[in-house]
Amino acid sequence: MKQSIAQRIRIARTEKEIEQGTLAAKLDVARRTVQRWEKGEQVPDSNYLMRIAKITGVTPHWLLTGDGDMYAKPSEAAILPLATQRYKKVELVRLPLLSSVPGGAPSLIFHPDYVEKYITVDDMRDPNAFALEVKGNSMAPRIEDGDIIVVSPRIEARSGDICVVRINEEDTVKKIKIEERYLHLIPLNPEYEPMVVQKKDVAFMWRVVKVIKEIG
Repeated sequence: MKQSIAQRIRIARTEKEIEQGTLAAKLDVARRTVQRWEKGEQVPDSNYLMRIAKITGVTPHWLLTGDGDMYAKPSEAAILPLATQRYKKVELVRLPLLSSVPGGAPSLIFHPDYVEKYITVDDMRDPNAFALEVKGNSMAPRIEDGDIIVVSPRIEARSGDICVVRINEEDTVKKIKIEERYLHLIPLNPEYEPMVVQKKDVAFMWRVVKVIKEIG
């Protein structure tokens, strides 16, 4: 009988000889959250599953589905399509992976006309969505250097969202707070300082809808 995802999380952790508290600290969650995952009372979202796979060294595909090898072979790709939390059949789509966007100070390095390659993601309904690789750690631990974010220009950005923002022809990815005349750009990493810009200087703010953790 195939193990449940709760059992696979526990197996991945114990095979790596990691205590529940240690795994919880690495994931920045409470220990009781890991306990609930391993009891099957809750199911971690795809972001946490990818991070668990990275920490324990198992393949994301095995952790998500129970199929295939528990540990990656050298030739296997690092990034795999993600299943949704409810494990229903979803449409997989190929999105263009554009040039990188800085997760630190704003910089003019995001070029929307240049497609580096394509990646596969699940259940994306915006035909104009695209992916960007993040450079820098101002949004760590939620988004780290090398992670890939999926951006949806169609979804309206609201205060509290993480967005790709262009200000005066420079680009950055930050959590936003919208005021009448100003836009606050808030890093999640406390080592970085927030910025405040005038809304009239903002060309766009596009919402980040998915994060694919760098696991290689």
